[in-house]
Amino acid sequence: MHNQTVGTDCARCHNAVSWIVDNVTDLHEKIAFPLMGVHSTVNCNACHTGETNIRFSPTGVECINCHRSDYIATTKPSHSKNNFPTDCASCHSLTGTAWNTELIDHSFFPLEQGHNIKDCSQCHTSSDYSKISADCIFCHQTDFAATLNPNHKLSSFSTSCIECHTLAVGWKPVDFKTHDGQFFPIYSGKHKGVWNDCVECHTNTSDYKQFTCISCHKNPQTDDIHNAVQGYNYEDYACLACHPTGDADMAFDHNATGFPLTGAHISTSCVSCHADGYQGTSTACIDCHIKDYNLSANPNHTALNISTDCAACHSTAAGWSPATFANHNNFYPLNGAHTLIANDCISCHNGNYNSTPNTCVGCHKSDFDATVSPNHTLSQFTTDCASCHSESAWQPATFNHDGLYFPIYSGKHNGQWTQCLDCHTTPGDFTQFTCITCHMNPETNDVHNGVGGYLYNNAACLACHPTGNAEVVF
Repeated sequence: MHNQTVGTDCARCHNAVSWIVDNVTDLHEKIAFPLMGVHSTVNCNACHTGETNIRFSPTGVECINCHRSDYIATTKPSHSKNNFPTDCASCHSLTGTAWNTELIDHSFFPLEQGHNIKDCSQCHTSSDYSKISADCIFCHQTDFAATLNPNHKLSSFSTSCIECHTLAVGWKPVDFKTHDGQFFPIYSGKHKGVWNDCVECHTNTSDYKQFTCISCHKNPQTDDIHNAVQGYNYEDYACLACHPTGDADMAFDHNATGFPLTGAHISTSCVSCHADGYQGTSTACIDCHIKDYNLSANPNHTALNISTDCAACHSTAAGWSPATFANHNNFYPLNGAHTLIANDCISCHNGNYNSTPNTCVGCHKSDFDATVSPNHTLSQFTTDCASCHSESAWQPATFNHDGLYFPIYSGKHNGQWTQCLDCHTTPGDFTQFTCITCHMNPETNDVHNGVGGYLYNNAACLACHPTGNAEVVF
């Protein structure tokens, strides 16, 4: 029963032949709820569920009036839990036949090409569909980690996928234009257009840090071009070191830097020093030669705390030889005649730099033993050469004869002799001496008339005149 709720103009809904309702769509247009999409196929009673006599009276057009059960039952995401709007049309299209969500405002992250995903849960993995990061790696960590050609992780590739990939499905085509700025020009310069695939240079597909130049730049041509080029090595890393832009006309000249290549450095492989790349390589000797320093046993550099500035002692000649030791004075001062042999290390060290003695006799034992005028050994002279000799020469020499034995540089005997043999007449035995070669008889006997116990011999002279002074008698 219409019960006068829809008016008395039957033609608004029914046609003139039968009571078939064929104009209800037009009627819906007039009441501001057009029947589109799935709504056009729904039985009237599905929406108009009221009492029979008032069922077709105007029904509310708010989505939630009909779809409250759908709203409550939806769990991906939970509309009720997340307080989604009850205006279904704000997200869902009325033209489709399902709950299409193309009306969702995703402008902060456009859903284009490969991102045009219908299943929101592929990205929004949490149950509340909270806002997620727009960083590529947030969704594509597993893709990044699983990619082996090239191995993104081992090659330390950027996790910003968009730097190389488009948004197309399948990650291709790929454009790695940052290769030019970060690594080596392949999209510009001499190498532009002369390659087709990464594996042409990166032949080890499990490690894209490795590369080859010599697969294209072959010998003997490459060797011939580099005739007389200092430090040239036919290897991949050497190519990159000298030609960082890939241009032969813009070759890198190591000698134009603050570290020119000389000596053994000329023939050293580039990668020996640039194992971690060519940027920021230290020029401090020790940073390359710490192993050499630690293993040096003759002398033991570590034990002696020798400077780690290798260049302070060594040149760049191979084998660390010849070497100088400018701070020798910190260990043993080189003065006088020692300065003349400062660079003749073997004369003192004889090849052993760890146990070289630092006492005079340690080096001059042979000189001490061979000296006969006076005979140092028989005379039991001190082996401390410096007590008599300077470091400039063996002569002139001083000898504390006055304090140790008998005054000859002072008192009555000062200036009365010219050489040791004047008193020490027995060559080779300076423990023997004579007084009576100078103090002769009969004068000496005459002077000692009336002296009790007087004897005319050397020992008696010294016994009574220990200072050599006739007025000071024992």
